[in-house]
Amino acid sequence: MKTGNHMKMQIPAYGKNESFARNAVAGFAVECSPTLSEINDIKTAVSEAVTNAVVHAYERESGDNIIEICADIDDSNTLTVSVRDFGRGIDDVAAAREPFFTTKPEEERSGMGFTIIETFMDETAVESAPGKGTTVVMRKRIGRNVES
Repeated sequence: MKTGNHMKMQIPAYGKNESFARNAVAGFAVECSPTLSEINDIKTAVSEAVTNAVVHAYERESGDNIIEICADIDDSNTLTVSVRDFGRGIDDVAAAREPFFTTKPEEERSGMGFTIIETFMDETAVESAPGKGTTVVMRKRIGRNVES
């Protein structure tokens, strides 16, 4: 009988660390024998969540600003990934989850981060409080189309 697996890491909130984060989570998910499409979905969703934290959570990039990434795989081959920052938080989570919503239009942000995450993952939850940070929790069932 398979038992769940867990990973946890913290990275400085630098844009250059987004690639490392998505590849680390994708590598962790390999034990579920995902399809290439599933791996790409996971990598895209993690990229968006980490990028949101880098761009929106903190005033500026700094090695003191941390993003925490946890991933779990349960016995049903469901991958749960949480991306947490300890930054400014989101004033209105419902508005932030609307397509094209952005707090930084001057930076030509598309406002599609949460929409992309929701498209590629089976479930998405966002918890945030102003001044206390944001946690994005994403779930994807691996191998739904493969018989066990």
